[in-house]
Amino acid sequence: MQVADFDFILPPELIAQHPLLERSSSRLLCLNKNTGEILHKKFKDLPEFLRPGDLLVFNDTKVIPARFFMHKSSGGRVEILLERILGEKKFLAHARASKSLKIGTHLYFNEEDVRKFPILAEVCLEVISREDDLFVFELKTTGEDLPGELRESLDVLSLCEKIGSMPLPPYIDRPVEISDKERYQTIFAKDFGAVAAPTAGLHFDLAMLDKVKDLGIDTAFVTLHVGAGTFQPVRVLDINQHKMHKERITVSEEVCAKVNATKKRGGRVIAIGTTVVRSLETAMQESKKNNFTELKTFTGETDIFIYPGYKAQCVDVILTNFHLPKSTLLMLVAAFAGLDLIKKSYKEAVDKQYRFFSYGDAMLIL
Repeated sequence: MQVADFDFILPPELIAQHPLLERSSSRLLCLNKNTGEILHKKFKDLPEFLRPGDLLVFNDTKVIPARFFMHKSSGGRVEILLERILGEKKFLAHARASKSLKIGTHLYFNEEDVRKFPILAEVCLEVISREDDLFVFELKTTGEDLPGELRESLDVLSLCEKIGSMPLPPYIDRPVEISDKERYQTIFAKDFGAVAAPTAGLHFDLAMLDKVKDLGIDTAFVTLHVGAGTFQPVRVLDINQHKMHKERITVSEEVCAKVNATKKRGGRVIAIGTTVVRSLETAMQESKKNNFTELKTFTGETDIFIYPGYKAQCVDVILTNFHLPKSTLLMLVAAFAGLDLIKKSYKEAVDKQYRFFSYGDAMLIL
């Protein structure tokens, strides 16, 4: 298949720039892949499509305030977007500068950040290696007389929490606001590690989770630390030639037990977001490689690429947001619902002015 098969025209004004006042007040397009029926609902209507015995699986990753700004000794400005924490003092990141950074380059913190976090006056980042388009940075102490306890207290995560801003996607064309720190995070976010939110989960508030529980529907949580690669376009014409970025996932024994019990009782495994789909389908593939018929625990990296022709091995239903043209996420939902039906539903969503992407509306694929 060609990447052009997954293109569509999206008026820029339909790209949601802000979240709605209430998490669960978004719209919900319901798509039945067996009948082709498309229904236009509210997200608060979601319980209508659930039934006792189902299992909702969420991604509990927590978004790191991963974007910050630095400068070279020459004064040149550098924007850093963390991709993955490699250790207490090391991390992998994107770096935007007027000239490509060289190994051994030192970057220094801005005066405003030093005022917030004075220890940064004695610290720099050193470029220690490069991995394709990304750089490996290490926190280095510049002040030799810096007390040991201060030197040891600084790590990558505390740096981000002190001076970083939320890494809003590139299609949100505005400065980061204070409210984004809370709204670009699910209410069940637990483990820091993502640089993009698992956006299908953003629609859930406590009231909706209570309704789900009251219906006799169980919940489970996987962890996939979403990387910035989720926004990278497919740069090849033939999608079979595309190489996916890697992301780290954890599918625990508890999740496996709940998924396997759901399957046995005839319930449906409902993935809340494409990250959950990728996690569960990866774990099931690995389980089958090891001759297991049920889902087994898995912790490691995944670069699974799901596109039309793929047959689901674990997930029965998907709740997701609307995705970018020509993106791997659009290809994933097309694998589950069929490309023609996805194109039809997206056209209806555009015609009825749904809100698109991270802060936008949702789609339920039954």
